[in-house]
Amino acid sequence: MKNVLISLVITLVTASCTPIFDGNYNRPDSCNCSAESGNSQSNSWKPSTTKPNQSIEDQLANLSEHVHKTWGDKEFLEAGKHRYVKYLDGYRTRAHIDFEKGKIYVSTISQYQPKETLKKAIIGTVLMPADPSHVDLFSDKSIPLRGRPFLLGQIKDQENKDIEWPWRAGEYADYLIENKLKTKTIKNGKAYYVEISMVDDHLEQREFQYADLIKKTSKEYGISIDLIYAIIQTESSFNPYAVSHAGAYGLMQVIPKTAGADVFKLVKNKSGIPTKEYLFNPANNIDTGTAYFYILKNIYLRDITHATNKHYSMISAYNGGSGGVFSTFDTSKTKAISEINSLQPSQLYWALTNKHPKAEARRYLEKVLKYQKEFNEKA
Repeated sequence: MKNVLISLVITLVTASCTPIFDGNYNRPDSCNCSAESGNSQSNSWKPSTTKPNQSIEDQLANLSEHVHKTWGDKEFLEAGKHRYVKYLDGYRTRAHIDFEKGKIYVSTISQYQPKETLKKAIIGTVLMPADPSHVDLFSDKSIPLRGRPFLLGQIKDQENKDIEWPWRAGEYADYLIENKLKTKTIKNGKAYYVEISMVDDHLEQREFQYADLIKKTSKEYGISIDLIYAIIQTESSFNPYAVSHAGAYGLMQVIPKTAGADVFKLVKNKSGIPTKEYLFNPANNIDTGTAYFYILKNIYLRDITHATNKHYSMISAYNGGSGGVFSTFDTSKTKAISEINSLQPSQLYWALTNKHPKAEARRYLEKVLKYQKEFNEKA
């Protein structure tokens, strides 16, 4: 896979554990990685929209209210880091992609022409755009069909062919509804749904889409390709639509007001913070996440002398902040760095995976290093 990512040049069609990053590395950071953790048939409803300046917490709360009311508490489902969930049609229809299991579920509880409603949702799902900035995950607005479909190559139709055009998507939807349609009774009505299995190498197919972006940012910021790969796999399973309650967006789960603000200020020489739409764009997201690693390496953790110790610290800091790394050893940053520099890599690894103040950060370092190892073994 390493050679594939390094050499493969893919034409990208774009409109161009959740980290809470440390802007003040003298204090420990917080980290919230727990985000994974009666329906009217009237046609008079109006699609809801999200306000540009509304926080992700408010947007998710607004979405949650609609979904609980329409689907009931037991059927509640929302988007996450490794899960795409999009509601449509007055919140009566939804698409759900489980990127870890490789399964796609398209469902509707609309009792008015449910098969027609389901067909439209299936077409919109299999042809969803590669650039998430075009899709509003937090409302029931329709999915615009533009450019190269994100799922191209990750699913096959009934003839084992790729689905790139609306006519083929329509034929596949007809096939699913005719042969694979299932129903179940839920509290708020009868649900109609189909299940689609992704191809066995769906993860690799998603990786291919970002091969040249990873190569480009690796060269630009001096951050290794295998580290970028491992971070994206850990954060989102290469799901560009990834979101979290902590306010992180996209492939590398960047938070605008912390890591995004640091990158704008220290790397881009720009004021303000990146928007949600900016970070949902895969090229911008990979650039921003990798630029933050540059900041960690060359500013916040620059005084750590051993290369492997700095590498371990960078990974831990991406999840729990550089303050979290330092507080593992001492409340004083100076004393913490001195202690880190006195340790062998194996000793630092043990400390960060056993003594870090946050359990998620302890698991995070193990997970990223595991994916780095797998990446290099495939070379």
